[in-house]
Amino acid sequence: MNISIFDDYHDVVRTLSCYKKVAGHDITIWKDHTDDVDVLAKRLENTEVLVTIRERTAIRAPLLRRLKKLKLISQHGSFPHIDVPACTECGVLVCSDLSPARPSYATAEVTWGLIISVLRNIPAQAAALKNGQWQLGLGTGLRGKVLGVYGYGRIGKVVANIGKAFGMRVLIWGREASRTLAAADGYETAASREAFFSDCDVITLHLKLVAPTRGIVTAADLARMKTTALLVNTSRAGLIEPDALVNALKAGRPGKAAVDVYEQEPVVNAGHPLLAMDNTFCTPHIGYVEWDAYEFQFGNVFSQIVAYQEGKPIHMANPEVLSKAVR
Repeated sequence: MNISIFDDYHDVVRTLSCYKKVAGHDITIWKDHTDDVDVLAKRLENTEVLVTIRERTAIRAPLLRRLKKLKLISQHGSFPHIDVPACTECGVLVCSDLSPARPSYATAEVTWGLIISVLRNIPAQAAALKNGQWQLGLGTGLRGKVLGVYGYGRIGKVVANIGKAFGMRVLIWGREASRTLAAADGYETAASREAFFSDCDVITLHLKLVAPTRGIVTAADLARMKTTALLVNTSRAGLIEPDALVNALKAGRPGKAAVDVYEQEPVVNAGHPLLAMDNTFCTPHIGYVEWDAYEFQFGNVFSQIVAYQEGKPIHMANPEVLSKAVR
């Protein structure tokens, strides 16, 4: 089969152990990113299977209708970037493993890397030392502080467990089902949404970006945060109301933010207002960009392709496509 893999910025997919599952196919890997539909249509004109890396490229109806040979999109995790009804209309099967078998430990680790880096001012301290200075001032420790985890799912649970190990008071907010699960695991849940945002020293977001959660963190929520508080987002930028975080940081509530995700990615040439602020620490969506995570994700992606080739597709988002006539 003719397989295209999009947005492999570092050209690492072919070096993964799991790559051998599909190595016998005709594979094209694109390292650069483009949103230009004409360019994408040209690149994919002979593609039968498209592999997307997370949500880096949107696959919508105007593109899909031009891809006459495309039969399968295989990826891992949620797929808000893929127009599934348009795929169904065009006879394209979408396969993506959404099973709760394993949390993204890599994202949880980066979350804590951001928290500690900001509270202890590690990047600035290290840079100052290289420039001949010795200690810029005092940092903030974790023990005894209130960690707010918004969303007690797979990643949120891991983050909460680490916070507990650091000796923090962990406070959970989210859907009623999430709060019930957290309470069953022995965690404290906030008395109210307002109390959650006003009481926490660190708030970290761990929600899926779906229609009900888009913009779920509002300007009013952020305005309740302490001037000394830190907001961390390694989940999705769309969880926060548009422009609310930039405006809140300018107003000083919260005092700081650590961000790994953005509305439009990739962010190049420092083209985002958060990058120009003194009270932010920003990284280029590296939460899942780690060897073990890639092996796990692409192992699933390539297994889906093999299963499709064998006539036994798995993890189907639109199985009704199988009943349509082959294009």
